[in-house]
Amino acid sequence: MSASSQTIAIRGGKRIKPRTAAYHAVKFFVLAFFLVLIMFPFLWLLISSFKSTQEIFSLPITYWPAKFTIENYIQIFSIGNFGRYAGNSAATATSGAGIAVLAALMAAYVLSRFKFKLRKYIIGFYLLTQMLPGFVGLVPLYGMLSSWGMIDWLPTLTVLNMASLIPFSCITLMGFYETVPVSIEEAALIDGATRLQTLVRVVLPIIIPGISAVFIFGFVQAWNNLFAPVLYMNRDSNYTIPVALNAMVLKNSIRWAELSAGTVVAIIPTIVMFGFVQRYVATGLTAGAVKG
Repeated sequence: MSASSQTIAIRGGKRIKPRTAAYHAVKFFVLAFFLVLIMFPFLWLLISSFKSTQEIFSLPITYWPAKFTIENYIQIFSIGNFGRYAGNSAATATSGAGIAVLAALMAAYVLSRFKFKLRKYIIGFYLLTQMLPGFVGLVPLYGMLSSWGMIDWLPTLTVLNMASLIPFSCITLMGFYETVPVSIEEAALIDGATRLQTLVRVVLPIIIPGISAVFIFGFVQAWNNLFAPVLYMNRDSNYTIPVALNAMVLKNSIRWAELSAGTVVAIIPTIVMFGFVQRYVATGLTAGAVKG
């Protein structure tokens, strides 16, 4: 059999043998299978949000709504005050993640560029905070916040999100700072720039992908925070989206129709945010994984 008869495709000027083509075909179907496996729950959630409660529980199961309805979305926004919860989540998550990144930018720069006695202890403390489960300090934290009059005060969630995100943000940003050659900063300092000007005008523009990645992960963590609003917020006007979704799981039943619609609304901001900055996130993750 001639070589030309065994060639079934050409890619980039290179001939692909049947065995190579079979490998690519198997790889494609395996990846397609896992893609369907991962995406099916999200697709099912979206479809269920447009079904009525009766259709969700009807048999046989319908894989497509017999009659599309937006009544579930109307219910959560008109009766469930979901718009207020979404606003609370957006405000506390954005401010908490933003302040945490700003603080971590300064702290990570100092820990990355300067050597001092307490440096390794500070880094060790930050790492230790990531090993401990978050609910360990809930009880003493409640007593402390209660004595300060910060219970049932919405900015408290911003403070808690910021405090929990700073160690992670600092440790992660240290990896990005270390990818920036010190010689670039030295050249700026020789040209007369101050240390702060060097940081703001030279270093930070280089690690924008890293900053974006850290902010996104911090935002998602704060957006999905359930324990803090449940424990420290008492008024309905201070609740966030995770609390509202949790309230739909009743003692003897689950409001699946409204829960599906609420979950779709809850994941939209994170999907949109990842869509806008996915290029920076992908670049930031790979850049921060190595030491430059």
